[in-house]
Formats: sequence, structure tokens, C-alpha cells
Amino acid sequence: MNDLFPAVTTSDLAARAAAALTPNYRPAPLVLVSGKGCRVTDKDGRTYLDMVGGIAVNSLGHAHPRLVAAIAEQAATLIHVSNLYINEPAIAFGEMVKKVSFADRVFFANSGTEANEAALKLARRFQAEVRKSPHQAGFLAFHDSFHGRSYGALSVTGQPKYHHGFEPLVPGARFATFGDLDQCRAEMSDGKVGAIIVEPIQCEGGINMPPPGFLEGLRALADDHGAVLIFDEVQTGVGRTGTWWAYEHTDIVPDVVTTAKGVAGGVPLGVMMCNEKVAAGFVPGSHASTFGGNALATRAGLEVFQVIEEDGLLENARTRGAQLAAGLEALRVAHPDKAVAQRGRGLVQGLELADAALVNRVVDGCRVAGLLVNAVQGKTLRFVPPLIVSAAEIDEALVTVGGVLAAS
Repeated sequence: MNDLFPAVTTSDLAARAAAALTPNYRPAPLVLVSGKGCRVTDKDGRTYLDMVGGIAVNSLGHAHPRLVAAIAEQAATLIHVSNLYINEPAIAFGEMVKKVSFADRVFFANSGTEANEAALKLARRFQAEVRKSPHQAGFLAFHDSFHGRSYGALSVTGQPKYHHGFEPLVPGARFATFGDLDQCRAEMSDGKVGAIIVEPIQCEGGINMPPPGFLEGLRALADDHGAVLIFDEVQTGVGRTGTWWAYEHTDIVPDVVTTAKGVAGGVPLGVMMCNEKVAAGFVPGSHASTFGGNALATRAGLEVFQVIEEDGLLENARTRGAQLAAGLEALRVAHPDKAVAQRGRGLVQGLELADAALVNRVVDGCRVAGLLVNAVQGKTLRFVPPLIVSAAEIDEALVTVGGVLAAS
């Protein structure tokens, strides 16, 4: 690594990145080189408290010793053989996913987008081949949703800004307002919708919470129409909300759940899990992923899940999430001219501010003060720290945000 990046400055590395990489990102002006727990260090030796967590990815924080050891051991043993053959970590992790969820069957991909793509394909094929209802090829999704960047996932993403320049999208998607069951009933009244895809909390859409009874109403609506109910838990899964899955905060169970971000602590891994009935939509050759379920990623996933279970991290997510929510609400009360609303559950929390310009000033000010946060939907600060975050670190983040907010 030192040979690749000898004594060069942050500005040198930023210039190299700009010259070598495609221009589809707008990274902050810092180069992160190492991390430990809930803190990261940049090229200039400055340390930051990380409340972004790789966008809800680093479930165990940075350089967790058990995850590091598991990855190193697996890398020295077997990394990849493809799905032409069976590997032991994939079996063990698939069994672990089943143990902590409703799932009868598990499919491994490499990202949330790919997990959602698999779910959409499974639902459409289930309607066509199992239920013999090919006219039910449509998808009901929601405004302000986010499901990924592939053409299928993008087509059910309810944010037109992501569609621009990529039309025409995959046909068949229709959208309703998140929380409005009457609109959902109207959209499904023609009998052409074969699947509903919904985030139990709209994370990229601004940390939007469903109104009471909404998700339960979608379950009933799906049952009435023979539709598949898909929960996109790419961001809310793997303990983020204080339970293994956000659907556990309801009285219903979806047919399909997708997850990814926090699954393997930073190693790319996506998961689509489903019940036995819907799984019948897939047969050999109907869907695949060359890298999906490789030994390295699934071994990492297994270690993450075991640590969450053994170290009581679901309880920590609930306790620290309540602390964070209360602190953000206190900031809203203290700054009524700047802070609009606090929303979230567990360790996915948002503080909506008055406007996008203020959010940008706060994000930049926090970074200068040694805290990493980011914004979603233009004006909402998002907090998705590692599940190992401590009470002292939550307090530190709240003090920093409060100071920056007061000065902005």
C-alpha cells in the first residue's frame, strides 16, 4: 500500500481519483485510510467519529477483530468457486439467515440492488409460471422510495431524479403515496399488479416512517389480489432497527425480504429470502449470480450475524437508538427555526432541517469538527452508526451536531 501511495497529499489523491474514475460521485474532500471501532482516520492523520457507517454497512464498525480474523482465514482457504459447486460457508450462512427470519429459502447476490432485482424477477416469474397469472406482471411501489440502480430496481424507485437520462425504464411499475392505502387499492383495482415492493422505513427518501396499520394493510391487499409482498430491508435489516428485521415491528410477515448493507460488515453481499410458496418461481437456470454466495462473503456474513447474536447488539441498537432519537428530538426543540422533525427507529435516525443549504452547512461543519454524518432527500441528516456504538459516542455526536447547528 505504501508503494502505491507514497508521501502524497490528500489533494494529490483527489486529483488522481478525478483523472482515473468515472465522474458519477461527489466525494467529500478527505481520503480515509484506516478505521477502528466507530472511528476512521484520514490521510492527514485526522480522526473522525463515524455516524455514516459506510451507509449502514459497517455493522461491527471498522476492523472488528473477529471479522478481520474470519475474512483472513477464509481468504487463505477458499475465496470463490462459483455456483457450479457447493461451498460450506454459503450453507452455514444460509442456515443462519433462516434461523433468524421467516425464510424458507435464501438467494445470495452481491448488493442490495441485485437482491431487489432477484426479488422482482422471482415475483414476476412466480405469477407467470406458478400461479399461471401472466397478466399480473405489474409492480406497485411508492413515491420517495429507493430500491437500487439496475434497470429493474430503478424502475420501481419512486424518485424521478434517478430516472433522468435513463428512460425508457422497465414497464409495469406504478406508484402510490407511502402511507396511503386508498391509493394502493386504486392502483391494484385492475388486477394487473403481481407484487408490492415497499421499504418498512423509507431511508433514502428521508427516514420516512409508515403510519400505523399501513404495512399490515399492504399484507391484506396483497393477499386479496394474490400478489407477492416484498419488503426491501437493504438498509433496515440485520439489526439496524433493534430487531433482526424491521418487519418484526409489525404483526405480519412478507413473502420476500431483501437485505444487503449491514450483512457482511463491509464485504459485498446481498440476500434475498422468501417463503417456500414464492420460491417455486425459481427453477435451475432461471436466475443466477457468478459471485453470489462466494465463500469469502458468506463467511464474513456468518461472522457478523454470530457477533450480533452473541454480543447483544440488537439490544444495543434499541438502547442507543432510543438515546439518539431523544437527543435529536431535544435538538429539534432547542432549534425550532432550524430543525423540523426527528424520525427513525433503532439506529436509523433522521433530523430534518429547514432547507438543503442548512443541511449542507451542518454536514460540512460536522466534518470539520470531527464527525461524519450525511444528508438524504436534500434536507434530512441521517445517522446510521455501527451497531457497536457506545453511549459516550452517541453523546459526543449529539454535542457536535448541536454545536454546529447553533453556529450554522
